[in-house]
Amino acid sequence: MNHTIAFEIIQKYEPIEEVKRAHQMSFEGFIRYMGSSECLIFKPDCRRVYQDMTHPLNDYFISSSHNTYLISDQLLGPSDLWGYVSALVKGCRCLEIDCWDGSQNEPVVYHGYTLTSKLLFKTVIQAIHKYAFLTSDYPVVLSLENHCSPSQQEVMADTLQSVFGDALLSDILDDFPDKLPSPEALKFKILVKNKKIGTLKETRERKGSNKHGQVEECEEIYQAVEDEIEGSEALVSSENNPGKEIETISRGGLPLFKKRKVKVALALSDLVIYTKAEKFRSFQHSRLYQQFNESSSIGESEARKLLKLKVALNFQTPGLPMDLQNGKFLDNGSSGYLLKPQFLRDNKTQFNPNKPPKQSDPVTLTIRLISGTQLPPSSHSSSNKADTLVILELFGVPNDQTKQQTRVIKRNAFSPRWNETFTFIIQVPELALMRFVVESQGLIAGNEFLGQYTLPVLSMNKGYRRVPLFSKLGESLEPASLFVYVWYIR
Repeated sequence: MNHTIAFEIIQKYEPIEEVKRAHQMSFEGFIRYMGSSECLIFKPDCRRVYQDMTHPLNDYFISSSHNTYLISDQLLGPSDLWGYVSALVKGCRCLEIDCWDGSQNEPVVYHGYTLTSKLLFKTVIQAIHKYAFLTSDYPVVLSLENHCSPSQQEVMADTLQSVFGDALLSDILDDFPDKLPSPEALKFKILVKNKKIGTLKETRERKGSNKHGQVEECEEIYQAVEDEIEGSEALVSSENNPGKEIETISRGGLPLFKKRKVKVALALSDLVIYTKAEKFRSFQHSRLYQQFNESSSIGESEARKLLKLKVALNFQTPGLPMDLQNGKFLDNGSSGYLLKPQFLRDNKTQFNPNKPPKQSDPVTLTIRLISGTQLPPSSHSSSNKADTLVILELFGVPNDQTKQQTRVIKRNAFSPRWNETFTFIIQVPELALMRFVVESQGLIAGNEFLGQYTLPVLSMNKGYRRVPLFSKLGESLEPASLFVYVWYIR
């Protein structure tokens, strides 16, 4: 540390004037400095948008949510505007809106066929308009799970246009007629994801015309349950004959797809530009036929088969999946867009998560877990004194997944000291996350969760650092923190 930086730190944090004039720092000043944001484990550079934001949208991981309108139980719980507000404040850029016909020609939002409460579609759109760009300037995708009749679809289209105005993307950008634009080109724009009739060229030709009452049918592909398709014709991707998609298949064949006709109001269809909803059939089918402006949602069960990873996230459900989601998207200024590593952007790269990449640049990460400060007390102990331990969990490609933990410090959550060193060799650091979990040891009911913090490995600051802690619900537990020393080499 050079003298100029040291002088600035002393001027900023030293409370005793006499010590400050002597260009020195007291213990109190040092504690203030170590407790400041400058000494956090998360790199300051990662708190702002620093990545190249001019790549096409498909080159980014995008922070997305599922059933965004729910804030607790998915079968009985309340639908609430806070689901959308809290997701947007956290930097979420893709919101799901489950739309159904409501009374008096007013579409409503709720989890269909359940007892969850209902919200007016108009109210949801107004809330999104207010909070869409509070945390991030980059585009928001409204993924419409659309179960509405054509007449109420027209109401939805009118609402979207009247509330969002020019922020609603309703035409192709002149510079991007046949490819996806970048987050930069779509700043402060709202994109609608829904079923679409016809081509983008036809949409442009209809611009400005009266579409009231115009309804068209489109074929929708859906995955049928096995009982439903027994003895019937289904759509399935054929490995041996990629040119033909329609086959009659036996009970044992998977996946099982059927076709059905759905009615789409042209007014709503024409608001779909770069995010046309298409049913995912297979990666092979997508490579052969998928257009640049088509996107697919993959259900968790199907995704597990494909990736052995969970994908759809309910922002209202606390726990490990949301900790990983929030931790990953801390990076790049919490903008909700993360540029994928080169090996995931290049079609020629044969990346296999189960094998280290040929061009692998592994990281050796060393963390000395020194101590904790004012950790949350145990709710299971009559004296509120926790038997504290810390688990360091590494998440990434299968070969990088591992966890290590400290010994237990008995009856001390106020200032436990561990002074233990852990080393991790990380094959694909670009996809790795580190999660610090503080627990209180429980011999009968299991360990009690006290707090956690998750961040990308490559966003970790070197040196002596403070790890802030968050509750299970994602709330800050300040001043609770861990004190660590971090070092890594490539």
